[in-house]
Amino acid sequence: MLLELVATIAMGFAAAGIVLLLNKLMRGRLPRWIMPAAAGLSMIGYVVWSEYSWLSRMSASFPQGVEVVAVNAEQSFYRPWTYIWPLTNRLVAVDTRMNRRNEALPDLVMTRIVLRGRWQPGADIPVIYDCAGHRRAEMTSDVALAADGTPVGADWATVGPDDPALRTACGGGM
Repeated sequence: MLLELVATIAMGFAAAGIVLLLNKLMRGRLPRWIMPAAAGLSMIGYVVWSEYSWLSRMSASFPQGVEVVAVNAEQSFYRPWTYIWPLTNRLVAVDTRMNRRNEALPDLVMTRIVLRGRWQPGADIPVIYDCAGHRRAEMTSDVALAADGTPVGADWATVGPDDPALRTACGGGM
């Protein structure tokens, strides 16, 4: 957040510097209001670009095997343009590189869910998906694995068969 504030201020100074240079080249013919207007508009433009490009920049930073399965688009009254172009502020991804299966229990997949939010700390949550039963359980400290690999003490939540995280984690093993 601090780096984006610094970048926004730097953008304003850069735009003001360009206008100052143009004014020198034109021998002072530009109106006086043009420099603060250019600085302000460039700062607003940078902030809007930064907000709307967050999802693509964050997705591009993930290594291969981490797939975005859901996003949250926000609309707010103090940003009326978001009713036309909603602003994405959170995402859910499945890290398929972490998929683990037990040969004795082929319908169960242990993987990691990646949660990222704009201006929020990220979280990586280990989960178990039951591909055949269409359910999910978080791997908390209360969950243990029995000798045969069956999760004991898991709090299962039912998800639909079309749940994108379930489909990605199970990867055709459904």
